[in-house]
Amino acid sequence: MRLAELVAALSLGIDLGFGQPMEHVLRQCLIATRVAARIGLDDQQRAGVYYTSLLINVGCHSDAHEQAKWFGDDIGLKATKYDYEPKSFREAVAMLRRFGSGRSPAQRVRTGVDFALHGRHDVEGMIVQHAKLARTLAVELQLDDLACDALGAGYEQWDGKGWPGELKGDDVPIASRIALLAEHTEVAHRLRGDDAACELARHRSGTQFDPALSACIQSDAARIFGGLDEVGAWSAVIEAEPALTIRLTDEQFDAALLAIANFVDLKSPFTLGHSRAVSELAAAAGTELRLDPHDVTALRRAGLVHGFGRLGVSNGIWDKEGPLATGEWERVRMQPYLTGRMLQQSDTLAPLGALAVQHRERLDGSGYPRGLSGTALSRPARVLGAVDAYQSMREPRPYRPARSADDAASELRTEVNAGRLDPDAVNAVLAAAGHRVNRRRDGPAGLTAREIDVLCLVARGLSTKEIAARLVISPKTARNHIEHIYTKTGATSRVTASLFAMQHGLLPDDAEGPNP
Repeated sequence: MRLAELVAALSLGIDLGFGQPMEHVLRQCLIATRVAARIGLDDQQRAGVYYTSLLINVGCHSDAHEQAKWFGDDIGLKATKYDYEPKSFREAVAMLRRFGSGRSPAQRVRTGVDFALHGRHDVEGMIVQHAKLARTLAVELQLDDLACDALGAGYEQWDGKGWPGELKGDDVPIASRIALLAEHTEVAHRLRGDDAACELARHRSGTQFDPALSACIQSDAARIFGGLDEVGAWSAVIEAEPALTIRLTDEQFDAALLAIANFVDLKSPFTLGHSRAVSELAAAAGTELRLDPHDVTALRRAGLVHGFGRLGVSNGIWDKEGPLATGEWERVRMQPYLTGRMLQQSDTLAPLGALAVQHRERLDGSGYPRGLSGTALSRPARVLGAVDAYQSMREPRPYRPARSADDAASELRTEVNAGRLDPDAVNAVLAAAGHRVNRRRDGPAGLTAREIDVLCLVARGLSTKEIAARLVISPKTARNHIEHIYTKTGATSRVTASLFAMQHGLLPDDAEGPNP
């Protein structure tokens, strides 16, 4: 397995999260590598440019929960990124118009007041955090220091007015500068052609963009943008990987899948650790059924990738407390399809996508996205569907608390009786779930059992008061626990605390809530 294929597949989800057509990121990668070649970067530097351009925005969905809280639709918000110059008056006005989108006038006013008091600082912190998280993923994928450092500085600008605003000019890594320029000029070129891309490069030269790189775009536009609309972006990007090709062993492939699955699960506090739990339970159920070892491996990996398509659905839907409207349900029904679309172009990932896309199908044809039934559903797909259903019930959702193990098991049996789930698959899942070990309590980073309880609730998005009430402790004690957790784990926000909890197997919580 080539790492380039896995990262390129993930980039298609990044496109979805920004409301851009699939292959936007692939095209910006081609532009970036062409610029790198024009200015004479060596293979190692070009590899840094390659992976930076593919991953530069990978952290932007991590606080989609908070983005939806302020602006209603996190994807709609991010889709406006390329319409305005960063930190411009027009961008600020556009953001103001989105406050409380989809809510009543009174609620929008309250949201605007809350944002004026707290939100602006929160949004600035989000952007800084996105770059830090992109760097974290690069480290987990074992990319070299050039790529990791460039991703960590992915939102810095030439004039020093980017995020966090600690670097300027030539101190900003060259891969960061090239990736930033390629990202924005790709959109301008796709919408309005060479002249628009050159004008954007000229207009922001010396502010957002490196003047020398902007000049390169303007002087050599025909070769840098040539053929973008004619070539197959996927094949071109895989072929454009610099000579230092990164190939993964099976063990490295599994580790990379897990790292990316954890990042995808960050999209909502209600899905933290979901993919890892589905993966582990699916493999155990497959073993219980005595499936071929190849199928068990496929089940374990499909469990990690089955939720990739969630990146293409707004958190205004995923985190909604009330019932979904018809249009919102249609977006939810697209999630497995989007997963399949992300994975289908890679020979290695396509079989996992073909399995993952069926996890919401049902034997009677009532599932989605294709309404498959009966023998059209493979045996591993039936197991994955039962596992996902069980695990989803065991986790909290915005419209209900987590259901008990007994309730979840009863619901699965009801689905069997109704002819929607396979009885053998359900029996294997329940048998495997009955032998699962409760969440670990050995205290990673020196956390106490009580601090683990608090960490899980922080990750779920509960406020200090809500945590205190749930654990029957004072708000002051809850605050002290949170401070200790952040100190011990190095977390600085709910998102980074959530990532720590998933990386150490603390989520999802098997219980409905910790007991006092």
